[in-house]
Amino acid sequence: MREIVFDTETTGLDPKTGDRLVEIGCVEVVNRFPTGRNFHVYINPGRSVPKEAFDVHGLSDEFLADKPRFEQVADDFIAFVGEAQLVAHNASFDMGFINFELKASGRSVFGAERVIDTLMMARRKHPGAPASLDALCNRYGIDRSKRIKHGALLDAELLAEVYLELTGGRQAGLDLTVAVQAASASETGGRVALRPRPVPLPSRLSPAEADAHAAFIAAIGEKALWNAYSGSDERAETA
Repeated sequence: MREIVFDTETTGLDPKTGDRLVEIGCVEVVNRFPTGRNFHVYINPGRSVPKEAFDVHGLSDEFLADKPRFEQVADDFIAFVGEAQLVAHNASFDMGFINFELKASGRSVFGAERVIDTLMMARRKHPGAPASLDALCNRYGIDRSKRIKHGALLDAELLAEVYLELTGGRQAGLDLTVAVQAASASETGGRVALRPRPVPLPSRLSPAEADAHAAFIAAIGEKALWNAYSGSDERAETA
């Protein structure tokens, strides 16, 4: 399952009163696992950035002056999203700006059925508890030390980790290898090269348990089915 976790920065709170997007950050997630593919762009809003907004994200008029307008990056954004589900924190805010810009540039808007709101998820899972992105990072032990100011891509990366926790936590990691293989295969025409661990995991067997297992195998005889498998493994390791 492919999802896009995203965040935006803006000049203010309401596109209907003249506020505009200044940044979009997206993180691709496959089977609840970030693949490493991102989409990130700064946008010239065509208007000045109020001090209140600058104090939040630090994007000045001078910095944004030579950046593209939304209509210039809209097709790249739409292509990156594709048919994926969208995931955002307080999604009505971000989707309000995204759909306003899409409609203003003559493009189709995203339907509400395509959007997952992690703020609503957090409030259902932790009723009465703080549900801001910072609070959720603190709850789940996610490092947010780089979040000095709001930034769309950084916030989307943090939200992807929060989303993993909200949808089952690190137990979702049972299928991480499958997710990585699927993402890699899509970019290499189906050829997947698995990367070995830099340091092998230590054995969970004690010496006594290993000796007991060896004695058991010796006792069941040479014709035991187990020997076919263990012999195959040994040949593979010495080949």
